[in-house]
This record gives sequence, structure tokens and C-alpha cells, in this order.
Amino acid sequence: MTNKPAFTEKKFIVTFVFVTSLFLMWGLLHSMSDVLNKHFQNVLSVSKSQSGLIQLSVFGAYFIMSIPAGYFLKKFGYKPGVILGLILFATGTFLFVPAANAASFNFFRIALFILGCGMATLETVAHPFAASLGDQRTSDQRINFSQSFNAVGTIIGPALGSYFLLRTAGEHSTDLASVKSLYVGIGCVIVCIAIAFLFLKVPVLTDHHVAVSETNADAINVNVAPTKKLYEHKHFVWAVVAQFFNVAAQGGTWAYFINYGHDVMGFSNETAGGYMSVFMAMMAAGRFAGTYLMRFVAPNKLLAAFASGSAVMCVIVAQGWGWTSYVALMMINFFFSIMFPTIFSLGLKNLGKHTQQASSFISMGVVGGAFFPLLMGQIANHDVAKAYYLPIVCYVIIFLFGIKFYKVRFQ
Repeated sequence: MTNKPAFTEKKFIVTFVFVTSLFLMWGLLHSMSDVLNKHFQNVLSVSKSQSGLIQLSVFGAYFIMSIPAGYFLKKFGYKPGVILGLILFATGTFLFVPAANAASFNFFRIALFILGCGMATLETVAHPFAASLGDQRTSDQRINFSQSFNAVGTIIGPALGSYFLLRTAGEHSTDLASVKSLYVGIGCVIVCIAIAFLFLKVPVLTDHHVAVSETNADAINVNVAPTKKLYEHKHFVWAVVAQFFNVAAQGGTWAYFINYGHDVMGFSNETAGGYMSVFMAMMAAGRFAGTYLMRFVAPNKLLAAFASGSAVMCVIVAQGWGWTSYVALMMINFFFSIMFPTIFSLGLKNLGKHTQQASSFISMGVVGGAFFPLLMGQIANHDVAKAYYLPIVCYVIIFLFGIKFYKVRFQ
């Protein structure tokens, strides 16, 4: 019982690879929506604050879909939940065709909402799915590892978006053909992944988050309070709050990254979009580094340290000091890297039968990303650099969660 728990088991490796591929796909589409911000500003003549409605459409879907996805997961299981998410995901991408034909910003928002419903379903399912593929004591490492490939997807997304969208569209272009081609291509890939999941044989899972009881708790090094209702687990409630502010900070920071490069650094749209791939590479580096560091540093302490780093970087970014501030903007994503998966896994600790329902509520916290870009956009309309003061509030709350409110209480 004193042996160090394995990262996962041999029988779960194929399933873990498939689950990790989901993280990559929604990372790609999330980051591409930030390229759409600038593209629609150019092509559909919307303001910076209006383009923030893109994030409202995507992240707002999490608020609507996360709870139904949680119930679906509880009733039908992981594999059907993944397939449902992929179907919604693909449907949203294919709806870009009629939206482009109509040249309607609101139609695009409907397509993005349905795409967001697919993302919400996949996130609700994939996090506890990855956590269940091994010992609960290594669930933080597994989720952070899978989220590392989510970060890889966020590198690919801006590169694709910049090449297919910003490269071909000038400041006054009205061309939406490239949007159709790009999203139809991605939709076809998602359909192929869904078909592959249909044929995937998932081993019987002993989900330590769900199946744990008082009689076997000692054997897997956890404790439970089986009579508690979900909302009575304070660490879970704080995880929802922390996730809300975490994704709020992410949504705002990402949404105006290209605008910062254009307005503050004087880059062309294509060049600013190209730097977004470097920006996302910093997050991938942070997640791989974080997964390694968690072997030696408690996840909650690492979370608090990274939240502090992000707050300091925001202060530097807001000064508009040229390359010094631009490098600090890149570093925000390095420090941001471990926040989402670590908050998620800390919030799921020792919830027993409540785990799957808790996953849906923590996913619903992502709705923070729906509103924050709109707030930052109001400031960014006048000074995009000063808008980066706002996320500091979010990082203070995440710091408090990592220092104090992550603790599991058994009474």
C-alpha cells in the first residue's frame, strides 16, 4: 500500500490516448475562436467589444449544456457522452457554411453556440474519464498531461486561423469562403474521431472517484464523507468559483491578444496571429513543466505560485512597454497553463458518488469566459493594454483557492 501509484495501467493506455485526443481538438477550436475575433472585426465590421460576443456564444454554451451533459454522463457512461459531444461539435462546424453564405454575425454566433455545446459535453466527460484511468492519487498528473495536448491544440489553432483567415483577408475584405473551407475540414476530422470512438473497446473502469466507500478508502489512500450532499463539499464549491474566474481571465486574455500585437506592437494582423501560436506554445510548455513539477510540489501550492506569476505579468502587460510587456503577455499563458486542469482535479477529490455531477458543475464554471471579454472589450476599445489590469482580480481568487480553499473537509 506504500508503493508509489502508477501514472496509469497498461490496459488503459489506448483509451487514454483516445481521450487525450479530445483535449487537443477542443483546444484547437477554442483558440481559433480568438482569431475569429479579429477576422470578424475586419470582414463583418464589428467593434472589439462586439467581437467579444464570440466568446459569449462559446462559453455561454457551457452554462446551458454542462448540467445536461453531466446527467447524460451519469445515465449512459463515458463513451456515449464522448460521441454525443463529438456530434454536437461537428454540427457546429458544418453550420459555418450557411452562416458564411448569409454573411451574418448572429448566424455565426448560433453555429459557435452549438459548437460550444459540443465542447462543454466533451469537457464534462473527458476530465473525469481521464481521472478514472488509474489511481486517484495520480489523477492530477493524468489530467494535466491530457491538458498538455489541449495546449498543443491551442498552438495549431491560431496557426491554422492566421494562415487561412487573416492571411487572405485585408482590412476591408468581405471574403468568408476561407471560413467555410476551414471549418468544414475540421468538422470532417471530428466525424472521423467519432467513428473511431464507436469502435473503441473501453476496459471496465474502477473509478476511484465514484466507487470509493468507507471500507476501501484506506486501500486507495482517500477519505470520504458519504452522507454529505455535493454542495456541502466546500472544496468543490470553491473549485467552481475558481474555475469561473480562471476561464474569465483566459477568455479575456486570449480574445485581445491579436489586438494587443496590432495596436501596441504595430504588427500586421497576420504577424500578430502568428505570434499567437508562440503564445499558445508557452501554455504547452507550462503544462508539461507543471505535470513534471507535481511529482515534487503539491498541486495546490503550484497553482497558487502560478496564479501569483500571472498577476505580476498582467501588471507589466498593462504598461505597454513594447517587447518587455509583450514577453510578459506570453508568460501569462505559461503561468495560466496548469490552472484549469488543476482546479478541476482538486475540485473532484474525494466526492465519491457525486463525482460525475460535480464535473458538470465545474465545467459550467467556464461560463466566466462568456462575460469577461465583453468587460475587457469596453476598455480595449480605448486602450487594449490597460484592459489587462482586469484579470488580476481573477488570479487573486485562484491564489486563495490554491492556498486555503482547496482543502477537503470530512466533517
